[in-house]
Order: sequence, then C-alpha cells, then structure tokens
Amino acid sequence: MSDTTHSSQVNWRTWFAFLVPSLIGVFLFMTPVPEGEGMTIPIAKMSKILQSWTDPFIHALILTIVCITGVLSVVVKVFKPKPLLKVDLVRHLFDVSWLWVVTRLFGMAFIIMTFFQVGPELIHSKATGALVLHDLLPVLFSVFLLAGLLLPLLLNFGLLELVGTLLTKIMRPVFGVPGRSAVNCVASWLGDGSVGILMTSRQYEDKHYTQREAAIIGTTFSAVSITFCLVVIGQVKLEHLFAPFYLTVCAAGIVAAIIVPRLPPLSFKKNVYVDGSTHNEDSETVPQGKTLFGHSLDVALDKAHKAPGVSGTVKEGVCNALDMLFAVLPVVMAVGTFALIIAEETPIFQYLGQPFIPYLELLQVPEAAKAAETIVVGFADMFIPSILASSSIESDVTRFIIAALSVTQLIYMSEVGALLLGSKIPVNIFELFAVFILRTLVTLPVIALMAHWLVG
Repeated sequence: MSDTTHSSQVNWRTWFAFLVPSLIGVFLFMTPVPEGEGMTIPIAKMSKILQSWTDPFIHALILTIVCITGVLSVVVKVFKPKPLLKVDLVRHLFDVSWLWVVTRLFGMAFIIMTFFQVGPELIHSKATGALVLHDLLPVLFSVFLLAGLLLPLLLNFGLLELVGTLLTKIMRPVFGVPGRSAVNCVASWLGDGSVGILMTSRQYEDKHYTQREAAIIGTTFSAVSITFCLVVIGQVKLEHLFAPFYLTVCAAGIVAAIIVPRLPPLSFKKNVYVDGSTHNEDSETVPQGKTLFGHSLDVALDKAHKAPGVSGTVKEGVCNALDMLFAVLPVVMAVGTFALIIAEETPIFQYLGQPFIPYLELLQVPEAAKAAETIVVGFADMFIPSILASSSIESDVTRFIIAALSVTQLIYMSEVGALLLGSKIPVNIFELFAVFILRTLVTLPVIALMAHWLVG
C-alpha cells in the first residue's frame, strides 16, 4: 500500500473499524478470566453457559443436524438438484466427495444407534458412541456456534495482520509459518483446540496460509487448553504438580513445533494456496524506509479499511458456524466412535505400543511395559491414557510422563483428528497418524527428562 493511499484511507472510521472489533475479539478469544480454581477465556465460558441452556434438547438437535447432513449430502451427490445447487451455502456444505458422503452416512448411522440405544452395543456403549454424543458433541456444538459467529471480529479487522507482520521474523525462521499463526496458538492454549482449527481452516480457505502452513498450524499449534490440562493432571492424581506439568507440556510442545514440521509428511506438503497459486515471499518483507511496527500498522489499517460492514460480518459468522456444525459434527461422530471402538474392542493399540517398550526403558521410565500400552491409544482419545494410567500404574514419574505425553501428542481422533479431517486443511488420516507418532518420539525424551528432574 502506498503512502498516498494510506493517508487517504486512514481516518477515524478506519481506526474505529480496526480497534473496536479487534479489541472485542481479543477479549473474547485471548483474555484469561478466572473459572473456579483455573482460568479460561470468555468464549469458552459463554459456550458452557450455552451448553447448560441447550442441555434439555441438545442431543436431539445434534441428531437432527447429523441426519440432515447425511441425507442432503446423498441427495445433492446423487440427484444434483439444480435449485439447491444454485445456493452457494448448500453447494459448499453438501456437494462433497464420495469419501465424505460415506463418512457422513456412518456418522448418521452411529448417532441414530447411540441416541435410540439400538443395534450393536459396541457402537453405542458408554465408552464409544455415547462418549462422543454425550460428552464431546455438546461441547463442540456450543464452541462452534459461538466461535463461528464471533471469529470474524478476530479475523477481519486487521488484528491478525498487525500481529502477523510483527511476529513473522520469529515464527517464520523458527517454525516455518506466518506470524499470524501465533494468534491461533494463543486462542487454542487459553480456550480450546477446536477454536484454533476453526481459525486455521478459515484462513486457509481465505488464502492466508498455504497447504504446508495450514497442515503445520493445524497439527502443531491447535494446542490443548490450560483448562483441559488441569483435567488430565487431576485424572492421574498429581494436581499438586500442575506447575511443573504445564512447564513440561510447553517445553515439549515447542521442541515438537520446531522439529516435526521439518520432517515428512508435513515437509512434503506443497507451499501453494488452496487455489493452487504460489506463495508470495515478498508479502512478508518490510518496505524500505519503514519500521517493522509502522509497516505492521499500515497493513492492519488497510485490512480494516476493506473490512465488510456489520451485515457482511454477521453473514460470514453465520456461514462459519453452519460450516462447522454441518460439516464437522458428523465426521467427529463417525471417526471418533470408530477410533474408540478399535481402542475398546481390539488389542491393536496394545500391539502398536510394544515397540515403545525399549524406548521407554532407554529413557529409564518405571513400569515401561504398562506405560507402552497407553502410548498409541492416545490416537483414539486424549483422555484414555490418563484413565488407564490412573488405574494401573503406581509410579508418580510414569503417570506424570503419560499425562504430559497425552497432551503433547495433540492428534486424537475423537476431536482434533476428526476436526482436521472434516475441515478443508489438506491432511489425511495416515498423515495424522504419522504426525502423532513423530510427536510421540520427539516429545518423549523431553518429558522423561523433565519428569526425572521435577518429579523423580
């Protein structure tokens, strides 16, 4: 943007458009507020209030959404009705590949069996389908609805441009991603990983991230919230060690964020945008004669000047919310239930954990054989390793390691993995499993070292 263009555009309306929505967005998504003995962010607190309001009918509402998605996906795919396909939102939501149609139909079948308690018990038991429907989907519903509606405040008025340009000199060389991804990480860290994935997916579709950047950010920076970390450490009965536990999680997460994106499969991702256009390296350079902060402010104000009005922002928020509710809830139901069935009904995860025994013994982890059984099961659901550890492992050091590892592995199919698969972020289930294993291998030595130092 030239100086003449900048000076003609910047008036009080531009500053108002930049400051007011951005500050509201920062408050809602990034400002810590107390909740009980812990901390959360306002959007997470609001989602819990919404959850309590909708509690009497939420499961029936989710059942309706998943069934509508399954039926309309088949109708649009098979019959291609022209009146429906003329509506952009309908086409975007329901005109999907056969893989997603089948996945949505599985989600519909699983939720009907779980809601009405019919069919094989392994599908609707408390440890499988019922866990996803009753414990996970109501949380995701409220988070998606509110975050989807309110995310434009954070995305559209220049805040990400300001932060992104300022932090590029740190984020780009260290992590290989734009500076604006730091906002995704903070929103996930303080609030919920699903918020980070929603932000990443929207920015990938809007050509702010390339395929490689979106895959890296989605699998690396959609961190688990502080609130959930408190739940995990409480499950293994080590609440008194929360400070060293969270320090360990942060240290291991930073090491993984530096190393894992430089390895396949993430390093193999193309550095092109969603439409196939190439990444513009010059977009992050500071023009001659400008300071970094001055340039960052110019870019932010330019974005604010071009921002949609109130009606455009509301329309985008509604589309965001519908996109996540209709596209992602059926996938979470299908993939999450399927992963939990495998974890509960088969010994596959125990077998996959066997190769980790020598690695754990090398790291001098007590009760290595029992610990190995919990490692790969975290791919199904993050909470399962802590549940197993609390009932079968005596050593404080080992329970500390398992709890920290389950958080830093990050990819679990009952939420984050299913959300990534349901989004436009270009990753498949095999790549997610590869990233999960790499994160396990990279973070285990850091966690074991910290555990021996802080707990042992």
